[in-house]
Amino acid sequence: MEGASYARTPRIKIRELKDDYLKFELRDTDASMANALRRVMIAEVPTIAIDLVEIEFHLRVKCMTDQTLDVTSKDLYSSDHTVVPVDFTDPAGLDSSENRGIIIVKLRRGQELRLRAIARKGIGKDHAKWSPAATVTFMYEPEIHINEDLMETLTLEEKREWVESSPTRVFDIDPVTQQVMVVDPEGYTYDEEVIKKAESMGKPGLVEISAKQDAFIFTVESTGAVKSSQLLLNAIEVLKQKLDAVRLSEDTVEADDQFGELGAHMRGG
Repeated sequence: MEGASYARTPRIKIRELKDDYLKFELRDTDASMANALRRVMIAEVPTIAIDLVEIEFHLRVKCMTDQTLDVTSKDLYSSDHTVVPVDFTDPAGLDSSENRGIIIVKLRRGQELRLRAIARKGIGKDHAKWSPAATVTFMYEPEIHINEDLMETLTLEEKREWVESSPTRVFDIDPVTQQVMVVDPEGYTYDEEVIKKAESMGKPGLVEISAKQDAFIFTVESTGAVKSSQLLLNAIEVLKQKLDAVRLSEDTVEADDQFGELGAHMRGG
């Protein structure tokens, strides 16, 4: 937004936190920083993933029954005890027998699989297998103001009709006062259905909805390579390193401009 100014002291508030899910608020910054954080979380937070696989397949007696044997990621054993396959087991312990990891192969009677997998550290920018985020989205926090005086000119039936025009049920009617209230502002998807409905009822200006330019709501789902909370912390650290590199580059160029050969020497020239 042209002419807008933002306090460069971004704040984060965690709303919901699980090992593989995170919802948080980012405030007092602008869309460029929000999008930079999103991109870093997806593509530049390093993780460890299987990079090279050497497979030997032999028809030898290993599966001794007539039932199909499922070989999964949980059957992989690492030489480094700190590196383990992602655990997809329900934290509550429910149906743990069904959560045996990602299936690598199904073996029939008499078949054997020998597999040597090499895990390497990398980032999602190089290959999607290193991306720690399944999805990272953010939305502008909506700011909704109802014109109470204009709303009171509607009958109860008209109020219900207007409230029901919202596809995501952002509004409701107080059963006692019969006043329209905002119950789920973040459910608004900027579809403008309620605005169009108000205009069709001859009540333009019944509601004003705008996007806060310095407040964002993030939803993050982790692949399990790192916990969602650690993913956010790592992304912030990567972003700080990038900003420090830009600041250092600017300082070096400025020194070069001011001190000529001395500045060039500082850059190793």
